[in-house]
Amino acid sequence: MSMQDSVSDMLTRIRNGQFSKKIYVIVKFSKFKVSILEVLKKEGYIKDFLIDKKIKIFLKYYNGNPVIEHIKKVSKPSLRVYKNKKNIYKVINGLGISIISTSRGILTDFEARKLGIGGEILCNVY
Repeated sequence: MSMQDSVSDMLTRIRNGQFSKKIYVIVKFSKFKVSILEVLKKEGYIKDFLIDKKIKIFLKYYNGNPVIEHIKKVSKPSLRVYKNKKNIYKVINGLGISIISTSRGILTDFEARKLGIGGEILCNVY
């Protein structure tokens, strides 16, 4: 069985891993996934990740509850969602983030608005 959307698979593994209180989850390696994980780490949603043929993502908890309460893919292979700089929305009035693929790399919604660029909305996290 071939995987159509590997980013969606990674997000689902993170969601399921946190639901079952796992310490870490393992996903296949890709540079695109590493870019998304760097944003999640920088924003404090995951502890860390290690790269060795596969990616080992260390999940983060606070008082026994997952830090990521909600993680959902927005743009899908069948329906890509693009927003220009004026139409990038805030997730829960700025409490969450949107991860956006732009011409300058993978950025959060705040960084994209600050730089004045739009792009493909990959996922929402809060």
